[in-house]
Amino acid sequence: MTVTLDDIQAARRLLQGQVIATPMLPAPRLSALTGAEVFVKYENLQVTASFKDRGAYVKLAALPEDARRRGVVTMSAGNHAQSVAYHAQRLGIPATIVMPEPTPFVKVASTKAFGARVVLHGETLADSQERVEAIIAAEGSTLVHPYDDPLIIAGQGTIALEMLEAVPDLDVLVIPIGGGGLIAGNAVAARGLRPAIEVVGVEAALYPSMRNAVRGEGRPIGGPTLAEGIAVKNVGRMTRPIIAALVSDIVLVDEAQLERAVNAYLTLQKTMAEGAGAAGLAAMLAEPARFRGKRVGLVLCGGNIDPRILASIMVRELERDSRIVSIRLTIPDRPGVLGGIATLLGEHGANILEVDHHRLFLDVPAKGAKIDVTVEARDRAHAEEIVQACADQGWHPVPIATAKAIE
Repeated sequence: MTVTLDDIQAARRLLQGQVIATPMLPAPRLSALTGAEVFVKYENLQVTASFKDRGAYVKLAALPEDARRRGVVTMSAGNHAQSVAYHAQRLGIPATIVMPEPTPFVKVASTKAFGARVVLHGETLADSQERVEAIIAAEGSTLVHPYDDPLIIAGQGTIALEMLEAVPDLDVLVIPIGGGGLIAGNAVAARGLRPAIEVVGVEAALYPSMRNAVRGEGRPIGGPTLAEGIAVKNVGRMTRPIIAALVSDIVLVDEAQLERAVNAYLTLQKTMAEGAGAAGLAAMLAEPARFRGKRVGLVLCGGNIDPRILASIMVRELERDSRIVSIRLTIPDRPGVLGGIATLLGEHGANILEVDHHRLFLDVPAKGAKIDVTVEARDRAHAEEIVQACADQGWHPVPIATAKAIE
């Protein structure tokens, strides 16, 4: 192994007083949701709201003076960027961060706020890496790789030391995988302390890069994902053999499962999780039988999520639960009908959120109209009651996508 338990324990000593020893707490409501006994490590409480603070400080603190003067450069979709910028600012090291152009604005703004020079380039980290290599050639900067560096890996592995110190008898750790630095370090630490513990990785289904590499699969890679923090095409050269040796399986989660996990952290745990940060919980929602009855440790590894995206996720989850329902009604176009609809919905306890009136649809008679109504319901049964009441009036209700009405 390129990283050992001794390396991770040394990193932990170095990090004392430099990063937050985040809480590891039981999560009864997530336990009820998943059927396992869940404990959450809240790395979203770090200064930059992600676990990346750990590896970034360990790497930067180790740089010799001449390297510090020349500065550092890295490519990142956001969390590593912020952590490098933050600790570079603390240590007086010039930092340049190359970020993919689709990186959420909140991460770009936060990185700039820590004093780094930010360069937006390309669609993916692989594209950004090309610009990084050009900057290194031109300026002599030192690369602070997001995951393929033994000091970065050792710093991230300190999380498992703290988790097992807080809850020594965990059965499973479920850890997101991008390039593999987080899971590699924590697998070394956890298996070094407790050889019998299981470590399960999680990737976004659109970016199964490590699973492809470890299993020899050829799943397609690419596409827009909520978990942009782990949307990596090129996995780590150092991390791959560690994962192959110490990680029992890699679960793939789709976008709906990631959305559900982000929403569960917000509504049940009252805490912010970005898509990548919620990937561990998404794996438990995707394969509940695998984890049922076990003591599971989750790393909520980041909380940097665009507020607009978060708001959209909450509305979409309300729709999936039928607590927000949009229906299209076909009605006669005469005075009083709209008032009758409002009265009927009120009698059935529906809260009207939006109404959109259409008279020019060609599939409606000249003396007819269509009404799109978005309402709030208590639950699925209540939503069905509302739709049936509209049907009983002869309004021919047809469900439509809520997203159109809410946006």
